[in-house]
Amino acid sequence: MSSEKKSFESMMLRLNEIVEKLEQNEGNLENSIELFEEGLELIKNCDGQLKHFEDKVGELMKAYNGSNE
Repeated sequence: MSSEKKSFESMMLRLNEIVEKLEQNEGNLENSIELFEEGLELIKNCDGQLKHFEDKVGELMKAYNGSNE
């Protein structure tokens, strides 16, 4: 993956492309393994972003609830 941070949406689109390619089972084994490896990295990065988003929403809710008391 490039050094610049990709958006969650773009990573999910790429992950869907990878799944489709692997389901077609048209490439050679080496290519399939490379795609699988890329997919695992995308999953890891998406998971990290989701956790960050969840933390941010939690912080916003705390701030909102704190301002209403």
